[in-house]
Amino acid sequence: MKQLVALALSIAMLAAPLRAEEPPAEGRSLMEQGMELFFEGLRDEMSPALRDLRDLAGEYGPQMRSFFQQMGPALGDLMSKVGDWSRYELPDVLPNGDVIIRRKADAPPYEPQPDVDDDEPPAGATDI
Repeated sequence: MKQLVALALSIAMLAAPLRAEEPPAEGRSLMEQGMELFFEGLRDEMSPALRDLRDLAGEYGPQMRSFFQQMGPALGDLMSKVGDWSRYELPDVLPNGDVIIRRKADAPPYEPQPDVDDDEPPAGATDI
C-alpha cells in the first residue's frame, strides 16, 4: 500500500511541471493570470468598503464642503503658524465648547512665524 501511495505521489510530482509548462490560456502568461485573479479578489473584497465610503461621502460631502469654504482661510492661517503638528497634544474641548490645542512638554520653544501678506509680493520678487 505504501508503495502505491509513493508511486502515485511520484507521478503527480512529475506531471506538475509539465502542466505548468503548457501554453497560457488566451495568450496570457501564468503571472498575468495570477495577477488578474489577485486583483479580481481584491476588488471583490474592497467593493463593500468602497460602497460604504461612497455613501459616507454622499452624506457628509455637502457639510464638509461648506465647512472648508467657511473655515478654509482660517485653517490655512493656522497651518502656517503651527508648522509641525507632532509638537502638539490632541485637542481638548472645554465645557463651554472652546477647543484648546496644547504644545507637548518636550516640544522645542515656539518661534512665531512672521505674518505673510498675500497681497504684497515677497521682498526681491518681480511682479509680472
